[in-house]
Amino acid sequence: MCRSCGAIVGAGQQQCAVCGTSVSGPTDSSQRTIADHETMRFARAVLNRPYKFTITLLVANVFVFILMWQISGLPFSMLTPLPNEVLLAFGAKQNYYIQVLHQWWRFVTPMFLHVNLLHLIVNMYSLWIVGPYVEKLYGSAKFVVFWVLTGVAGVLASYLTVRPGMAVGPLARFIFKVGDVPSAGASGALFGLVGVLFVFGIKFRHELPEGFKRAFGTGLLPMIFLNLFIGYVGRGFIDNAAHLGGLLSGAVLSLVVDYRRPGERSGIAITWRILQGIAILLVAISFVQVVRHLRDPVPGALLAQAAQPAEPENPAYLYYAKAMNDAQEAFVVAVHDKNISNIDSAVKNLDAAPSLDQKADELRERLKALLLQAKSAQLAALPVASPDKNKGAPPNQITEQFLAWKKEYNLWLKTGARSHSGLNELIQSEPQK
Repeated sequence: MCRSCGAIVGAGQQQCAVCGTSVSGPTDSSQRTIADHETMRFARAVLNRPYKFTITLLVANVFVFILMWQISGLPFSMLTPLPNEVLLAFGAKQNYYIQVLHQWWRFVTPMFLHVNLLHLIVNMYSLWIVGPYVEKLYGSAKFVVFWVLTGVAGVLASYLTVRPGMAVGPLARFIFKVGDVPSAGASGALFGLVGVLFVFGIKFRHELPEGFKRAFGTGLLPMIFLNLFIGYVGRGFIDNAAHLGGLLSGAVLSLVVDYRRPGERSGIAITWRILQGIAILLVAISFVQVVRHLRDPVPGALLAQAAQPAEPENPAYLYYAKAMNDAQEAFVVAVHDKNISNIDSAVKNLDAAPSLDQKADELRERLKALLLQAKSAQLAALPVASPDKNKGAPPNQITEQFLAWKKEYNLWLKTGARSHSGLNELIQSEPQK
């Protein structure tokens, strides 16, 4: 903490980034860096404001991690990751849950989850450094709205960039993902806060004193570029799309939202209080949904997929396999629930899937034909028996064709698919119901 202006000073820094006062070395006043008076006046007027919601968010993240760690049963460790079962149970983002099971709250809960203790410490230290500035400049109500909106934007960006067919080459893999693996962390929201401060420093540069111009705006560019470089190096396990989504959404919010200038009264428009309440309620409802579904089983195929290498040799195979698995899911839903809403998109994805070999193309076309038959049968209100043997209904012709096709597809996965996947073991994802 700077003894002159009260700003938070990062570990190892020799000077306060806001007022420029030396925080180490000789304490004699003749040798101490003298900050300009306008910076000191502005800093004291702003930085004396409270930052209670920064502390609240920090405590909430730590509390959730302790719960996850206790449920995991793992011994105390800095680097050991929590099991995927625990991350998914607490609401980590995975596209399958959002697309197929419609668990919308997974756009909210990931910003409060962390993979291991080191992940938590790094993000909470960043929150402790950046959060107070945003909360003191904009007020607690706007700060809470910023945190939730940029966090959701980061998760949404992560959700939209699970595109195996586009993750070709190092630059594309910086953003796009080759597999639908669990994603969690507060870094999307943290990048959002950085985006807020970056645009704040540029937008209000004509009224800010020199110290704040150095600390925010273009002064944040080295930190932003450093973190993006780290993300590029670690693109196999760092969710860069979430970081960029948070950063851009924070920048947009700062463009359209004003800040609390020194001397302004502490009152705030009722609109922001309402938005703050909505944001807090959204988080609360999301975690109520987590509690309701805490004991739901995690599909084994998803856990197996998460355990696969982050960068397989052939992303085209992953794109093909996902299209085939989604198509099988659509077929089962059409036959079992008489719901054909997913068939058109499944057929479209099959058409867009890359060609691997002659047998793979044949299997794809046959599955496409089965989907269209199932759709025609439902539109014509023809009886299509459920493949669920427990219901006692004998399988009809289309179901028998699907089961025969399934056997051939599984055989191809065990033999011909090995030359395309680049994996030692291929795990077939059964359609879940």
